[in-house]
Amino acid sequence: MNIQQLYEFCLAKKGVTEHFPFDEDTLVFKVAGKMFCLTSLSSWEEGRPSLNLKCDPQKAIEWREEFEGVLEGYHMNKKHWNTILVNQDVPDQKVIYFINHSYELVIAHLPKKIREEFKND
Repeated sequence: MNIQQLYEFCLAKKGVTEHFPFDEDTLVFKVAGKMFCLTSLSSWEEGRPSLNLKCDPQKAIEWREEFEGVLEGYHMNKKHWNTILVNQDVPDQKVIYFINHSYELVIAHLPKKIREEFKND
């Protein structure tokens, strides 16, 4: 996976917007104003890409045990966020799965009225 693939995949999801709320390096993807994916652009340029993704707490533990490239969320709540080291032992299809999980988890916790807007898509 490369940064362009990540960018296109995330922005293709319904309601996703991109932001740089922290600095000029940290690209944040949000759905309904809530973060679901963060990445450092310089980490991609330096050949050590990673993503911070929201995660169900139980699955977070399981995935950290399964993959060396899944760590506690860097600079995030360690219970609810994982850092995924891209292009290491986590296959691209699993990275896609983790991104989808993060996106869906955020939507699941939105108010019902807003959640309804995402149904049937």
